[in-house]
Amino acid sequence: MPLPAAAYALPATDRCHVGTFVKTTAPQIIEILAGAGLDFAVLDAEHAPWDRGSLDTALLAGRAAGLPLFVRVPDGSAGTVLSALDLGACGLLAPHVDSAEQARDVVANARYVGGRRGYSGSPRAAGYGALGMKEALRQGDRAVVICQIESPQAVASASAIAAVAGVAGLFIGRADLALSMGLDTPQHPRVDEATEQVMQAARAAGKLIGVAVGSVAERDRYVARGARWVVHSSDQGLLRQAALAIALAPPQSRSA
Repeated sequence: MPLPAAAYALPATDRCHVGTFVKTTAPQIIEILAGAGLDFAVLDAEHAPWDRGSLDTALLAGRAAGLPLFVRVPDGSAGTVLSALDLGACGLLAPHVDSAEQARDVVANARYVGGRRGYSGSPRAAGYGALGMKEALRQGDRAVVICQIESPQAVASASAIAAVAGVAGLFIGRADLALSMGLDTPQHPRVDEATEQVMQAARAAGKLIGVAVGSVAERDRYVARGARWVVHSSDQGLLRQAALAIALAPPQSRSA
């Protein structure tokens, strides 16, 4: 029997999907997050030690637990994108997309029909040969591509990036955006102005607005502004928050 498709249905305009980054390469993390009722999770292969083997195991766990998994790829090259999607990711979060040309390249690398994605019937994405070529192509071309906006150049190009066919949404990386502006906090008013500009560009193109947040209050503020794809902290961040909540002594009071 073919494996279930890794397709992910984007949230309706009146609903928000909430997920988290996963930085720990253990399949049990995926099972726990799935049981908690998250809408999705993002395996952070840009900033965490994910290799092809650990991605394979995590994506298998996602299939088994029924949790849609995206991969934040370290780059948008053909080989990197092909590997993540062949292993069964339902979509990609592509970092540092600064232009419409870069967005088109990522989409092309993620698409069979009209794109550059190479086909094989052997990987998980093709049901290990059970789907057949026609169905594997159909399912594979449903992979969701979300572009991360993280620089003034990307902000200026946000409308053009959002207009690229195959780009499902724009995700504002406020920390790197602040860094690229010479700032040391994503809470700066200039970052918020740039964030709003990107959100308007996505909204005008009818594309998904994504953002990373660190708290429920922050999530609710961005949802009120139109965000519908929210990545709340990470598995590490959530673990740290829970540990701090039960710690008997403040960390700063302990000796080294």
